[in-house]
Amino acid sequence: MPSDPNKPATGEEALIAEYWAPLAAAYPGAFALKDDCAVIASPAGTELVVTTDALIEGVHFLPGEDASAIGWKALAVNVSDLVAKGAEPLAYLMSIALPAAPDHAWLRSFAAGLRSAQAAFGCHLAGGDTDRTPGPLTVSITAFGSVPSGTFVRRSAARAGDHVYVSGTIGDATLGLALAHDPGLSQRCNLERAACEALTGRFSRPSPPVGLVPALRACASASMDISDGLMKDLERMCRASSVGGLIEAARVPISPPARAVLAARGATLAELLTGGEDYEVLASVPVARTEDFERRAQRAGVHVTRIGSITGQIDDGVRALDQSGNPMIFTKTGWDHFQRRDAQ
Repeated sequence: MPSDPNKPATGEEALIAEYWAPLAAAYPGAFALKDDCAVIASPAGTELVVTTDALIEGVHFLPGEDASAIGWKALAVNVSDLVAKGAEPLAYLMSIALPAAPDHAWLRSFAAGLRSAQAAFGCHLAGGDTDRTPGPLTVSITAFGSVPSGTFVRRSAARAGDHVYVSGTIGDATLGLALAHDPGLSQRCNLERAACEALTGRFSRPSPPVGLVPALRACASASMDISDGLMKDLERMCRASSVGGLIEAARVPISPPARAVLAARGATLAELLTGGEDYEVLASVPVARTEDFERRAQRAGVHVTRIGSITGQIDDGVRALDQSGNPMIFTKTGWDHFQRRDAQ
C-alpha cells in the first residue's frame, strides 16, 4: 500500500528502504544498502576518479525549490566535475541532512529527480547517510567515475598557443536565478514563457555534457567545469598551468533568451561571464587537435565553441576583449563562498 503523500516519513530504515534502496538496486556494490560500506569497482585498465560537492538550501538552490530539481541538481553538479576530467560516471554516495521529517510526497519527488539524473548520466546510488539537522536542508554527494589509466584530464596542463573552448551556452543559469529573484525581469525584457522556462531550467536542472568525455580525453590538454563563472574558472585553469588566457567576448556562445535579455539591457555581458552555475566544460586544446575535437564533439551531439586562446606567461593574467577589441572591466570574476550572495 503506498504511503500517504502528506504524511511525514518516520524511521530512518523505512525511509532508506522505500526511497533510497530502489536508486541503488542496479548497482551490485551497493548490496541493496544493507551493509555499512559499498564496493566501487573500477573496470580493468582504468583509474578511479572521485569528486564531492554539496548543495545547501538558500545557497545553491532556492527555499521551496521543487524537490525533483534539487535531486537532479545534486547529482548533476558532481557529474559535471567528472565529465571535465574525461571520466565516465560510475556510482555515487549521498548524505542528506533534513531540517524536519519530510512528507512522502517530497521524498518521492526528490527520489524521482535523482532517478532521472541517474538515467541521464549513467550512474547509480551506492550508499550514504540520512540525518536530521537544525540548519537548512543539505545534500552532499560524492561521485565516482573511471578513466582509462593515464588519461585523466587535469586543469594544470594548458599550454601557450592552445585554443580555449566551452561547451553549450554561458550565462543562462545566472539569468534563471535573476528571474527567480525578480519576476518582473521577464516583462521588462519581453520574454515569452518558454524563454523564461529555458533560463530557470538551466539554474535548477543543469545538464553537464557527458557525451563530450571521449573528445576531452583524446584532444584536450586541460579541462575543468564552469561552476563559479567563466572568467574565474579560466583564471584558475591558467594559474594552475602557469599561463595566461585571452577571451574574445563576442565569440562566447549566448542563448537566444539570454541575448534578448542583453538587448533589453536586463543584464550585462560581464554579468553572464562571471555569474557561474553554468556547469559546462572549459577546455584548452592544442591547435593540432582542434579539428578532431570539434568533429568528435559534433558526432556526440555536443556544441562546442572556440572563445579564445592560452597566452605565454602567467603574468599576462586572464583578459576578455569586447567587440571593439577593448579590454573588459569586471567588478568581480565569479562566485566566492565567503563573499555574501545568497540564492534566497
